[in-house]
Amino acid sequence: MRAMLDGEPLEGYWFDRTQEFAARQRGEEYGRLDFAERETVTLSPLPCWENLPADEQRRRVARRSPTRSSPKPLPIARRPGLSRWVPQPFGSRIPTTNHSTRRSRRRHSSTLRARGVRDDLRADYYAFLAAFREAADRLKAGILPVIFPAGSFPPALPFVPG
Repeated sequence: MRAMLDGEPLEGYWFDRTQEFAARQRGEEYGRLDFAERETVTLSPLPCWENLPADEQRRRVARRSPTRSSPKPLPIARRPGLSRWVPQPFGSRIPTTNHSTRRSRRRHSSTLRARGVRDDLRADYYAFLAAFREAADRLKAGILPVIFPAGSFPPALPFVPG
């Protein structure tokens, strides 16, 4: 906050956790700041405030920043049966209906139409599989040309030493 109000730069450390991890994997001993670099961050004004004088920018930042005396916001939740949102004490539980644990009365894939679609897909898959295996067997036997079904990748040819 002081950096935005007073314009002073922020200073701190950037820790290279990758190098720390590598040193730990090698079993090396290292100090807390061995893989740390001192960094300085200078904040610039928001683009919409760039044309304002510095004192006006600081005044706007101060107006938008929370103070120690400002109250903490209460969690807000909708209680069942109420027509508006009301603040709730922190940590209170709100009764909800858990839809994910309720069992559906419908049986999803047991209708005749779903069975028919599933049977059609299974028949198409078995036909594709049979055509692929037949083409792969012909290729393995050395019978050329071989045509594989659309959408498939032919197996690699066996290695023949020179």
